[in-house]
Amino acid sequence: MQIDLRVMELLSSKVCHDLVSPVSAINNGVELIEDIGGSVVEEAMKLIGDSAVNAARRLRLFRMAYGRAGSEENLSVRDVRQVAEQYLSGGKITLVWNEDQSLPEGAVQRGFLKTVLNMIILAEETLAYGGVVTVRDAGSGCRLEVVGRSAHLSLQLQEALDGAVAVDELSPRSIQAYVTGKFAEHFGLKVVYDHSIPDRLDLTLAAAPATPEAETETRLVNVS
Repeated sequence: MQIDLRVMELLSSKVCHDLVSPVSAINNGVELIEDIGGSVVEEAMKLIGDSAVNAARRLRLFRMAYGRAGSEENLSVRDVRQVAEQYLSGGKITLVWNEDQSLPEGAVQRGFLKTVLNMIILAEETLAYGGVVTVRDAGSGCRLEVVGRSAHLSLQLQEALDGAVAVDELSPRSIQAYVTGKFAEHFGLKVVYDHSIPDRLDLTLAAAPATPEAETETRLVNVS
């Protein structure tokens, strides 16, 4: 999959932005200990510990969502569920993904779970006021039900997700939608969205429909 340099720059900026807060908190905890000393050690150590855990969880998520780890064929539903739950824990968004929740056979397809993880990150970005993200089996695909105040995809995010935007027009706000769509496309998948119900966004991942060219090619192969 070819990625434009600007896309890489925006994605790197997003990762750094999301890591600044926990890493800075660790630094603040160390400074508290150095400046004030014994009276704040317990408070500072708790701040350092919580922030270190937060940073580690984010790094694990980014490694799986954007890095090579998420493309490995041995990636399990359990691993992805755990990473997503840990990432969202303690925040304004609740992830409902039951351990006994089945996913389609397509979930074993390379890149399927990686794309689901990117969809969860995208869902988080649409819930500025908090909400609930529920992962469900959708027959031949997987559906994320995103419920919360003003849960929807803006026109900018729709165009980015569909790949209907020039790379130069991408922004830090739309980069997650763009890479989610590109990962899906790369793995032969398609993300379909529906926000016709107020305060609810449905994101469905399934195999991309065959193009006329692909169908013709398949017929030719079968004939031969």
